[in-house]
Amino acid sequence: MNGWAVTALTLYVASAVVAFGVRSLTHRRRTGDSGFRGISGGPGSVEWWAGVLFVLALLAGAAAPIAAMAGLSTLPGLGADALRWVGLVLALAGTAATLAAQTNMGTSWRVGVDEQERTELVTDGLFTHVRNPVFTAMGLMAVGLALMVPNLVAVLFLVVLVAGLQLQVRVVEEPYLKRVHGGAYLAYGSRAGRFLPGVGRLRSTAAD
Repeated sequence: MNGWAVTALTLYVASAVVAFGVRSLTHRRRTGDSGFRGISGGPGSVEWWAGVLFVLALLAGAAAPIAAMAGLSTLPGLGADALRWVGLVLALAGTAATLAAQTNMGTSWRVGVDEQERTELVTDGLFTHVRNPVFTAMGLMAVGLALMVPNLVAVLFLVVLVAGLQLQVRVVEEPYLKRVHGGAYLAYGSRAGRFLPGVGRLRSTAAD
């Protein structure tokens, strides 16, 4: 168990450092800006909770393997090595897809939303059929980690992450993109799914 927990923690920390730290440094060198915009909305608002849940999920992601190393028991029926290997493959795939999607975003990459800012609408690469491939990839990695260290903390990580990403996209990012890009975003959203191809597409009318 400890071997899988150490592997999961190492992978998680490494992916977080690359996806946020290295990516931010690279973005700053290219644009002079770190890309971080922080949590939207005032304390207690839905937008604020979306950001808070996302931060909590990031912390819980590291806590799951640490809890496993500390002796937290595995959930019944989920301790088979075969499932853990599947989890490792999914976690690696999620990490790779996250980095690829971030690269696709180019100078439009941001963590959070600045209402006064206008960035280019990215619709190619991994964004061709999915509007939020970075978040989809993060969810894939979370599923992988939950299979590698299948304990209650890992399940909590997955639930909080999904809730935070749903709120962030539906309440913060989509309304912002509709305001900034208008019909162009609605047309794009009518052919690209929210997190999965064909699922959660938008109506391409202003009434939406």
